[in-house]
Amino acid sequence: MKYRHLFFDLDHTLWDFDHNARISLRQIFGLYQLEKIASFQDFYRNYLLHNAALWEKYEKGLIKADELKWKRMWRTLLDFKVADEPLARKLSESFLEILPDQKNVFPHTFEILGYLQQKNYQLHLITNGFEKTQWRKLNSSGLHKFFTRVITSEASNSIKPNKEIFDYALQAAGAGLTESIMIGDNPETDIKGALNAGLDAVFVNHINVATDIKSTFTVTHLQQLEEIF
Repeated sequence: MKYRHLFFDLDHTLWDFDHNARISLRQIFGLYQLEKIASFQDFYRNYLLHNAALWEKYEKGLIKADELKWKRMWRTLLDFKVADEPLARKLSESFLEILPDQKNVFPHTFEILGYLQQKNYQLHLITNGFEKTQWRKLNSSGLHKFFTRVITSEASNSIKPNKEIFDYALQAAGAGLTESIMIGDNPETDIKGALNAGLDAVFVNHINVATDIKSTFTVTHLQQLEEIF
């Protein structure tokens, strides 16, 4: 058994962030009567664009976590000619209160984690999410029971794809470089970040995205991990 320590990403890899975010945004859309300014579909589409752009800035260290959290709402409101910063901050607070309690994971998530556990792999998480939020996701979805170490960017004071967060994770898990592998959905933060840190990597390409980054392994759904491990 070449690998002993398997480091998973959480959002978009195991926990279905897009599905859970849509449910949560629909709830706050109704709660704050945002149908007065836009359709939910338009609001959701614009939110996704701003969220992706701000996460990219956050991952590059250009903005802080708090700015990411409320400005994705602020920019979405501005698209519909609503310049209301207090409302944007309330939307952010409500969204982050509702989101972590959602339970949707990708198909075969529990089956594959149970399979890997039974084969005596040590399972860990490396996530760019926020400490409190990620732990609530793990506990509400039932994923917490599978993982020995959970490393967040907030707790490690680093962020994927920076080498430091992978070094921190290896040290926290007591894991050697050659016996460890990263498993994630993001070609830049998960795969390129892991490879640059000296780890092998599995690209979980749920949505068949095109990329020039060459991963050690590539799968299109989680069940295919059984062919590797």
